[in-house]
Amino acid sequence: MTSSSITTDGIDTNHWVGGHSLSGREIVAALTFGVVGIMIPGLQPLLLGALAEGGRLSAEELGYVATAELLVMGASAVLAGALFKPERLRWIAVIACLALAAIDGLTTHLNGLDLVWGRAAAGVPSGVLIWLTLSMIARSPTPERWAGIYLTVQTLAQFLWAAMLAATVMPRWGVDGGFLSLSVLCFAAMAAAFALPNQYAALPSSATNDGPAGFPRARGWIALAASFLYLAAIGAVWVYSEPLSRQAGHGTAVIGAAVSISLACQVAGGAMATMLAGRVRWNHMLALCGLAGLGVLAGLAMLPSAALFLLLSGLFGFIWLFALPFFVPMAIEADPTRRAAVLLGGAQLLGASLGPLFASMLVSDVEARGALGLGAAALCLFLIITTWLHRTRTRQAFGAIGSET
Repeated sequence: MTSSSITTDGIDTNHWVGGHSLSGREIVAALTFGVVGIMIPGLQPLLLGALAEGGRLSAEELGYVATAELLVMGASAVLAGALFKPERLRWIAVIACLALAAIDGLTTHLNGLDLVWGRAAAGVPSGVLIWLTLSMIARSPTPERWAGIYLTVQTLAQFLWAAMLAATVMPRWGVDGGFLSLSVLCFAAMAAAFALPNQYAALPSSATNDGPAGFPRARGWIALAASFLYLAAIGAVWVYSEPLSRQAGHGTAVIGAAVSISLACQVAGGAMATMLAGRVRWNHMLALCGLAGLGVLAGLAMLPSAALFLLLSGLFGFIWLFALPFFVPMAIEADPTRRAAVLLGGAQLLGASLGPLFASMLVSDVEARGALGLGAAALCLFLIITTWLHRTRTRQAFGAIGSET
């Protein structure tokens, strides 16, 4: 038994799952649907802020809308990965795009709590579109590289779409124009269904310790918990970055610059992770990101100067995106059936949506550092779990070598 086969319970990771390689056109189509499905998180501050400014949402309802849509999106991606067969993908993509386009259009007529329910409903087709992309990534021979490409492309798309809305659409047509532009994007994306493969190869099954059909093994769930914790920490701190800046005595221009710097560094982090994918060990990279994250939170807790706050914001954005591709090989090592890898995006969305909710219980109008405490606790648990996963997996591999000799 070779070392590569040992790390994956004999499942070949040098080729596409099932032996059928997807063409470049098919990969681009799969990525397109994932980008459309994940577009709204990057636009929420702009669109929801405009709804609140226009009196269609209260401050409390704004939080409900943001949490509900991401929560349902993550849950839908998880359930689709666990329950859907990778068949009739073109029809699934078209139906999901039509449903999302209809809900985006309907949003222009909603107010108050109706918006909460409407945007929560939008999370269902969005999660299904994300599942289409994650299923492709999990079946690829270099899933961490494709995950890095997907993360980088989605961040760029969100940034460019937000800039376009702010510069051209919303000054003329308001927030309704923003949601209608998303509806048009869904209709345009439907053309990519013709390039999408009609089905993916079935995921391999492991000889031992399988969970129920469609669900990961026990170690796969533990890997998903680590991913959830990392994004919960990120989400908790990101949402409260403005109150933290205000508490440190910074002017309003500082937080705007911090968001822009963080977004730019997110793109850089995703690009660097893509270049390093397959050349470095996931456990080293995740440990580095976890420790760096704790350092950033410690710096923010000191209520730093504006210059240091901007520096920390850039580092925060970099490690945010840099870490995410390395969760894929972690999940595959924990669960070689790759079922956990398919569910990663959903677990991360759940963490990103629930992290701010948990943090809201620990902050006040004058003290926002409770979010940092929650983030630090989540990162510590994340480091413990990832270290345990790798060390116990390594011992299992050595045991397999011994049984062979």
